[in-house]
Amino acid sequence: MEIPLWQRFLAPLAYLLPWSDAIQFGGPLFRDYPWMQWFTLPVLPLALLEQSIPFGLGGLLLFFVLFLAVVRNPSVPYFLRFNTLQALLTDIVLIVLSFAFTIVLQPIAGGSLLIGTLSSTVLIAVLAILLFALVECLRGREPALPGISQAVRMQLY
Repeated sequence: MEIPLWQRFLAPLAYLLPWSDAIQFGGPLFRDYPWMQWFTLPVLPLALLEQSIPFGLGGLLLFFVLFLAVVRNPSVPYFLRFNTLQALLTDIVLIVLSFAFTIVLQPIAGGSLLIGTLSSTVLIAVLAILLFALVECLRGREPALPGISQAVRMQLY
């Protein structure tokens, strides 16, 4: 089945939500390679939207809007629902990693090389997911992320 062009261009936008949450892991990498900060430009409108809502609830509100209005809406095409749910599950993984860094690793390792290396690894992994999803969506194929794609298919069927 051929995916319409408008869906191919709209589906990768959902992956900006996990990318906006991954930016916080980029401190050491952005400090060492300032040119990488250019990758944060597509997220600026999303960051402004998230911060415009008081008490830091902008990200949570956006999460629920995407989940309820796109993923759980059967009138939305499957390709958009699949990519949105996959982006939301990736975002959940990033939120759990953020809590793990804050609660477990930060008190133990402080600002050590371990924290910098793990943070950079998370940022590069999310950037790779974002680029892979962008290319696959533009080609009209579902990006198959190991573990996450199977969970998405189970939720949508």
